[in-house]
Amino acid sequence: MTQVSEWLKVDAIDLEAQGIARNSEGKVVFIEGALPGEEVQITVGRKKNNWEQGQLVALRRESSQRVSRPSCPHFGLHAGACGGCKMQHLHPGAQVAVKQRVVEDNLWHLGKVKAETLLRPIEGPAWGYRYRARFSVRYVPKKDKVLIGFHERKSRYVADMEVCKVVPQRVSDLLMPLRELIMNMAERDRLPQIELAMGDQVIALVLRHLNPLPAGDKQRLRDFGAAHGVQWWLQPKGPDTVHLLDEGGPELAYALPEFGVVMPFKPTDFTQVNPHINTVLVGRALRLLDVRRDERVIDWFCGLGNFTLPLATKAREVLGIEGSEVLVQRSRENAQRNGLAANTSFVARNLFEMTPAQLALDGSAEKWLVDPPRDGAFALAKAVADAVQDPSLAPGWVPPRRIVYVSCNPSTLARDAGLLVNVAGYRCTKASAVNMFPHTSHVESIAVFER
Repeated sequence: MTQVSEWLKVDAIDLEAQGIARNSEGKVVFIEGALPGEEVQITVGRKKNNWEQGQLVALRRESSQRVSRPSCPHFGLHAGACGGCKMQHLHPGAQVAVKQRVVEDNLWHLGKVKAETLLRPIEGPAWGYRYRARFSVRYVPKKDKVLIGFHERKSRYVADMEVCKVVPQRVSDLLMPLRELIMNMAERDRLPQIELAMGDQVIALVLRHLNPLPAGDKQRLRDFGAAHGVQWWLQPKGPDTVHLLDEGGPELAYALPEFGVVMPFKPTDFTQVNPHINTVLVGRALRLLDVRRDERVIDWFCGLGNFTLPLATKAREVLGIEGSEVLVQRSRENAQRNGLAANTSFVARNLFEMTPAQLALDGSAEKWLVDPPRDGAFALAKAVADAVQDPSLAPGWVPPRRIVYVSCNPSTLARDAGLLVNVAGYRCTKASAVNMFPHTSHVESIAVFER
């Protein structure tokens, strides 16, 4: 590491929570631990022709948004610090402002789209919000010790975590007892992972095991579950092998009370990490879509029905489309369970190979809800743009009047928005950030497009 003698003025921050400055040579410098408005000294770790990267070592002027004592004892820049959260040194309100700006900037710089109205960001609890997590497990023979947690910053090693502030307190309190449990298991060096999945009434833990578990280890899991109120699931191979250690017990599910919907799920299913934000997000999405009883709606990338089933309480007909036959069947079951089978239908479709002709086959709908994975919905947006440019490609098909697009990646949202606005003739009427993952660089967002 090379000591830099000059003081640098930090002008901005990126999504990796690095301050951005320029040195006396005009070179951009990315600084771990620095915030906008601060004057800092750093040690340089990497040098390139037109940028450098370093770590904060001295602070002469401090930002008013700096959190001097982050709540988590495992957060920091030091070796061994947990890498799960990068932004704890920045006030939670300022984190949200950064993410809102990221959504704005991506829409404009990547998609050449400017939202007519920026809505207030969706935000919620900054701590104890995470109902889904994947903890690595490592038995360290040299220390004769088990570690359970996230990885260290920029390392493959598991952080020595005794608590975790972003999961609910009752889960954080399980970390040390879990370490003791694994330490006493015969297969302790063949248990690489514990996945957390919480419902409204159940704490489910999925234990990944590379070898079959002996009877003694299974009994230890049962005893732990009974003592701590945990439901154990086992995963011998891929996600499709997940099964309950013992049948029976309460169901893993979450509710969307505003719509009278209950969503059962398996612990390896995709559900939102933050149920507090998900509840608000579903409500906002449906209000923005403003569905009427006589309308047909398509929910693209419908998953288990997180948006489809609430939509079915408002619309005449809802079609849920997903890429997996297994998910489609699960969605049907959830609709049946909630008494919404009469006006819902579900189909499996390769959503990354959409065409105008396929749009016509799926039929017109007044409104769409689009909630794609990180790769976005490029093929879908392109199919819409192509069909609008050349209606003969989708005979009889009519574009939706309104689209609500829920995104987990601002850059792919911006790319798709560019097609919808600049080619397909939509306006981006509203947009906002969604702070699903406080203290992390992850940005979710929601945008509305109208014709």
